[in-house]
Amino acid sequence: MVGFIKLPITLKAEINLVLVAVTGLGLVTRLWGIHFPKAVVFDEVYYGQFVSLYMKQVFFIDDSGPPLGHMILALGAYLGGFDGNFQWNRIGAEYSSNVPVWSLRVMPALMGALSVPLGYQLVVELGYSHLTALVASLLLLMENSLIVQARFMLLESVLVFFLLLAVFSYLKFHNASSSSTPGPSSAWAWLILCGVACAGAVGVKYTGLFTYLLLLSIAGVHTWQIIGDRRLPSVGVLGQVTGRALALVLLPVCLYLGIFYAHLTLLYRSGPHDQIMSSAFQASLEGGLSRITQGQPLEVAYGSQVTLRNVLSKPLPCWLHSHKTNYPIRYENGRGSSHQQQVTCYPFKDINNWWIVKDPGKQELVVSSPPRPVRHGDTVQLLHGMTSRLLNTHDVAAPMSPHSQEVSCYIDFNISMPAQNLWRVVREYANSSCVLSYRSTLHFNLILVLDSPSGFYMLPYIINIKIWTHCIFTI
Repeated sequence: MVGFIKLPITLKAEINLVLVAVTGLGLVTRLWGIHFPKAVVFDEVYYGQFVSLYMKQVFFIDDSGPPLGHMILALGAYLGGFDGNFQWNRIGAEYSSNVPVWSLRVMPALMGALSVPLGYQLVVELGYSHLTALVASLLLLMENSLIVQARFMLLESVLVFFLLLAVFSYLKFHNASSSSTPGPSSAWAWLILCGVACAGAVGVKYTGLFTYLLLLSIAGVHTWQIIGDRRLPSVGVLGQVTGRALALVLLPVCLYLGIFYAHLTLLYRSGPHDQIMSSAFQASLEGGLSRITQGQPLEVAYGSQVTLRNVLSKPLPCWLHSHKTNYPIRYENGRGSSHQQQVTCYPFKDINNWWIVKDPGKQELVVSSPPRPVRHGDTVQLLHGMTSRLLNTHDVAAPMSPHSQEVSCYIDFNISMPAQNLWRVVREYANSSCVLSYRSTLHFNLILVLDSPSGFYMLPYIINIKIWTHCIFTI
């Protein structure tokens, strides 16, 4: 085997010194002194909050864009040992000693620096001379706005990097493969890199979608030219079309979804944006609904702790809510009330939104073993978790809607106003065997059940609510 090795072993390499020089200058102008100023600058006050949440693995959703940019910033913070403990409350606030300023800003700086040689290479791939490419790279190098954006914890330089990489990679692929030949295997590596960069651009900011669509349009024109080339065999054309579709469509979509998968996997603790997610998702977060629902059956059973949301509430859906405050004996307009405990509709998550589903014939307030699920048509009582009073109504005018009845939590004042706290669960298009499940979005009605000489009857006023999801409730 040794005989096949020819000595001496030599290695030849061509180094573009101009490219090395502009790369070095890019690194110097973007990285030198990025720890100064040691204070929050501009949108660092915004992005820093998300970095801290990543460090604490607390769930959040930024409605301004996808999470990849925040994850890249958080990577730098993680490598610098940042623990996430800093109050991002104002621009100009001095960073404390536990904040690794250099690490927080290094990822945008690196990507901003690498954008300079990418610009050089891109111009070369467009077919222009190296002198023209040098001029283009110097313009990128000395552009003040690009320098400033790259030296702070911002996302613009990250976006620009992915955009330039995507365009450069596609040009490399196109130049390496012509319409008459399938092209070498290395050319397909450039196309795959283009798909990765497109996913990265869209994953940082949705404005990256415009460049992605531009590249798809260009690739579509090139692919159409290949389809119309009769010199190519059918198998070769099919391979070209399939390869481009996989690299430029399927791969970016999968990577984009993977970004959100990684985001949701990393952030497993309850956070400030829980309420915009489904109840089932909230229950999966550590420290959120899981503290209350842990160990409860998947179906709503007697003893289950639930929240109830009024889906007909305007302008926002709100949760059935009560607190240790009674209706006034008389309102300002002179009307009287039951002076019972107030029941309202509250549009925010709150501990006072929780209710226990109770069997009217039993005193137990915990889920039995085995659990007894609540079914369509069952009569239940709803016990307020914080005040231990039952959801109730009386033939008293409601405070906000005098034409409707007041809903309250019952207090026994030892007067001639008996409790009316039995509610029948009625789900539309359901039968008696239908159970209520936490896993699905359920719309059902609570209908008051009253005892009368003729038996039970239902008032023709309905509260429409949804499981797990404060306005005045009236019937």
